[in-house]
Amino acid sequence: MVQDGDLLEVHYVGTLDDGSTFDSSRERDTPFTFTVGTEQVIGGFDEAVRGLKIGESRVVRILPADAYGERDEELVVELPYGADQADVAVGDEVFLNTGQPAVVLEVREGTVVLDANHKFAGQALTFDIEVLSITRP
Repeated sequence: MVQDGDLLEVHYVGTLDDGSTFDSSRERDTPFTFTVGTEQVIGGFDEAVRGLKIGESRVVRILPADAYGERDEELVVELPYGADQADVAVGDEVFLNTGQPAVVLEVREGTVVLDANHKFAGQALTFDIEVLSITRP
């Protein structure tokens, strides 16, 4: 049975509440490998695999608190932006000085509005997970 510290190889399909697939190791035909309980994946994913055995599957809906958190409107910021800086357009991904990614929401004269929330913040995520292998340290 899967426990913390195990190196897992899994296949998964991740979907949103509207049924759209946002990620799938099955489509890539490449299993996903991670160590359980080491914060390499969102907390709800770690929790979903604990107790499973090789060959077992589980479908789990992970609420925002155990995924990427709720949207935080304080992470939508308007910053000075000069014509001498690189061109940006609405929808572009940029990086803040901290290295955190953000998406351009608006380009105004002298400023730019950025959203530094994770793209899945505020959304529940459903995963269909199958354990392919378990390696104990």
